Amino acid sequence: MTPTPHQAPPRRKSKLPWILGITGAIAALCCGGGLVLVAVLGDDTTPAGTTTTYGLNQPARDGKFEFTVTKVECGKAELGTGSTAKKAQGQYCLVTMTVKNIGDEARTFDAGSQKAHGAGEIKYEADGGATIWLDDANSFLVDINPGNSVTGQVAFDIPKDAKILKLELHDSMFSGGVMVAVA
Repeated sequence: MTPTPHQAPPRRKSKLPWILGITGAIAALCCGGGLVLVAVLGDDTTPAGTTTTYGLNQPARDGKFEFTVTKVECGKAELGTGSTAKKAQGQYCLVTMTVKNIGDEARTFDAGSQKAHGAGEIKYEADGGATIWLDDANSFLVDINPGNSVTGQVAFDIPKDAKILKLELHDSMFSGGVMVAVA
């Protein structure tokens, strides 16, 4: 269509609204996705850079859990009995703790999310397979309703000549954790 002397040429539509719309949608998905991850995986209410270290029998909070470590006992060569006993590569250290849900909905405590620290920068993972063999396996994977608490043990398989100096306890595998000195 050719313009007549009295008509202006047709205007090109701007692509700016499309660009802004797509950019806004991407930003919303990114932010919304982060909120969904926090809702699903748990949140860490421990501020970044927090260096507070708690001690035995002192409540320490990470996310929606309050941990109170009461005892660390090392030197066990195996857990369980008979042919199904689980033998340590080094020695088992059993950490007794109470975990309280301080949130407003049920949360799952997972022994596998807990870590132990030895001398220097050495970190030890919890041994979930060994934790199952404990008399009180309340700490392997347990749902805790709001306001409730469980007391159980978490097993760590560490070298025979090593010692656990502190624990890094987590609300979930993605939380920041809280430190508890045990030595």
